[in-house]
Amino acid sequence: MRYGYWMPVFGGWLRNIPDEGMEASWNYTKRLAQASERWGYDLSLVAELNLNDIKGTDAPALDAWSTAAALAAVTESIELMVAVRPNFHHPALFAKAAANIERISGGRLALNVVSSWWADEARQYGLQFDQHDDRYARTSEWLRVVDGLWSEERFSFAGQYYTTEEAICAPKPGKRPTIYAGGESDAAKTLIAAQCDAYVMHGDPVGAIAPKIADMAARREATGGAPMQFGMAAYAIVRDSEAEAKRELERIMTVSDLPAGYDNFEQWLSGTQLERELKLQEYSVSNRGLRPNLVGTPEQLKERIAEYEAAGLDLLLLQMSPQAEEMERFAVQVMGTA
Repeated sequence: MRYGYWMPVFGGWLRNIPDEGMEASWNYTKRLAQASERWGYDLSLVAELNLNDIKGTDAPALDAWSTAAALAAVTESIELMVAVRPNFHHPALFAKAAANIERISGGRLALNVVSSWWADEARQYGLQFDQHDDRYARTSEWLRVVDGLWSEERFSFAGQYYTTEEAICAPKPGKRPTIYAGGESDAAKTLIAAQCDAYVMHGDPVGAIAPKIADMAARREATGGAPMQFGMAAYAIVRDSEAEAKRELERIMTVSDLPAGYDNFEQWLSGTQLERELKLQEYSVSNRGLRPNLVGTPEQLKERIAEYEAAGLDLLLLQMSPQAEEMERFAVQVMGTA
């Protein structure tokens, strides 16, 4: 199993806890990234939203790509999996900027391609917001342009959304970044199987994850492409006793008043195709992070992680709070690396 973590670009991950002790700042991000390498983490996911989806839209949120460029220069080993939304980035210009960051990182850049869901954010920034399946048509063209710029000396393209004419990207990436993407609709899965390298999922019990992996592996095989990688989001709480872990779980799930970001959550829920209705309690942690139940003693977490690995999962994308302290604890007690 590879262990990744979400960089806290929004100042944390708990919607019910106002101050998690990890501000959305470059200083905290830099310290956490450098410490994570010492603790043995493989990857950091840098999310991209211009509005803060966790702490409320008026709260600070770090820009993903300037943060990624800075992290590339001050880290040595972690893979930097940076979210990118096609309707926010022209693909030809993005291809050149990302190639430069890949060079700065020494080959550690990866993309998490996200077909946007937040209509209000796009409206505020004056950008196009596509309806559900149209998002994937745009993303497909966007990926073709990026790949073309990275692989051909001059690249011309004429599509519904994008056009290039003898465009140049030099220098090119030292190696092609891994393309991660997620989605639960048939349109999303078809795109990912054909054009991406890895499928990332929201958190779910292993019984729900295993058939998703099998389905995507079969879709990928049908395209003739190389085998896919599989990742999943999860929120982790590790304690010396199960009772301690459950007390911490109760603390983060307690809701007294609906937080400022709840309206944004409702919009996200209504704009995607989820397999089951999310409960209000799940709002406390993003990306269905509590469903994998990585809550308990080190031995319990190791057993559950082994079950996911047996189902074909390659990568855990972990959220914790407060992040630095909990990540070090997890590395010592579960990963055995720190």
